[in-house]
Amino acid sequence: MAVAVDAMGGDRGPSVLVEGAVAAAREFGIPVVLVGAEDVLAAEVRRHGAGGLPVRIHNATQVVGMDESPADSLRRKKDSSIRVAFDLVRAGEADAVVSAGNSGATLATAMVALGRISGVRPAIATLIPTLKTPSVLIDVGANVDCKPPHLFQFGVMGAVFSREILKKPDPRVGLLSIGEEDTKGNQQVKKAYDLLAASSLNFVGNVEGRDVFGGDVDVVVCDGFVGNICLKLSEGLAESILQMLRTEIGSSVLGRLGYLMARSAFRRFRRRVDYAEYGGAPLLGINGVGLICHGRSGAKAIKNAVRAAHNLVEVRLAQKLAASLDAGGEGLRAAP
Repeated sequence: MAVAVDAMGGDRGPSVLVEGAVAAAREFGIPVVLVGAEDVLAAEVRRHGAGGLPVRIHNATQVVGMDESPADSLRRKKDSSIRVAFDLVRAGEADAVVSAGNSGATLATAMVALGRISGVRPAIATLIPTLKTPSVLIDVGANVDCKPPHLFQFGVMGAVFSREILKKPDPRVGLLSIGEEDTKGNQQVKKAYDLLAASSLNFVGNVEGRDVFGGDVDVVVCDGFVGNICLKLSEGLAESILQMLRTEIGSSVLGRLGYLMARSAFRRFRRRVDYAEYGGAPLLGINGVGLICHGRSGAKAIKNAVRAAHNLVEVRLAQKLAASLDAGGEGLRAAP
């Protein structure tokens, strides 16, 4: 069960991506295929001491820039590291793809190379920390314009993902809106509410932004425009809180002494809000497994993304998504 890693994407270059992929092979025993410029990757593999590990290189001569349009990359760069990685999955030489590169190009390439579940709008799901256990936020950027049936599909896919990965047997699904009442929200949200309420999902109604991190809802459904803003707002808030804490702690002797006494708690808090702990965001609704990582992902995030991709393949998530969506959501409770 091999995971193909787009080793040329992201903001931090092949060195960090190879380091993370090698760490996944070393710590978890997961076979990894590094896709990109063969000479560059070979040098990095040697530098990270990957001899004897299940790591191999597959050459790709082109790289998709972070600012390139998905359509242009598909048309002009058929030998890009993103395209070659998904082609390996299609050819059966790999089982999943991890990329920290251009997210739009990754989404478009996945749909072209692997196809999508019939009639389904693929969406990006991400795990978010809460006061209780992690929850799923879907969609966080794949679809900025959605129709109510798409939001319903996101609810189904998020519930299956929560059940299979977070081991929540009957996930509580909420619809992100401006109020808890079913009369709140725009027309898109109101119509999606009716679809979700009429399904077999454990739909708990509308969820306000202030309740997302409370942990009382397992799946939060929204369109990609709203979801991407929520995701980046929460990332920025977490980073700002950590910086504020550092400033306050360092401003006095008592603050530094207090930190020494509570540093283990601070470390646990940092881990809970660190996106690197979750690895990447799975692209749900395609006929296969693809994970989109943050462009700033370091080695730790890539390592955890490879492990997450391996887990998604292992539980046959794509097949279970297709089965539930084919049943219009009604197969959720009966699915194994």
